[in-house]
Amino acid sequence: MQVILMEKLANLGNLGDVVKVKDGYARNFLIPQGKAKRASAENLKAFEVRRAELEKVQAELLAQAQERGAKLDGLTVQIKQKAGVDGRLFGSVTNYDIVDALKVQGFEVERFNVRMPEGPLKQVGDFSIAVALHTDVVVNITVSVLGES
Repeated sequence: MQVILMEKLANLGNLGDVVKVKDGYARNFLIPQGKAKRASAENLKAFEVRRAELEKVQAELLAQAQERGAKLDGLTVQIKQKAGVDGRLFGSVTNYDIVDALKVQGFEVERFNVRMPEGPLKQVGDFSIAVALHTDVVVNITVSVLGES
């Protein structure tokens, strides 16, 4: 199915691009979330009329994300978990735990913005974690996992 992107999406395209995606992805995710519209002649004309407005909104969102990213970049977050003598955690530190720790320090971040490519943290130590505030703004924070008996 061909869709018009209503915002910049990672690995897909920029605002206003007409891209071909799988039908289910378009019907179940992109269109209901307002991230895309079907690429019909009528929708293309309507998009061109609203293009400047949409670009302005995207620029404002990017500026907000850059401002938040400047405050968040290089931040260190400490999380305490029960651990054994060898430094292995009895549980794990997930993106939920990182979001809660950031909330305590006054930063609002959604859990899906915390990128953990190797999965949950299962060892005591310091880890560099990426936080994607926008498709163009990715900052690194340090998560320090402390063991407690």
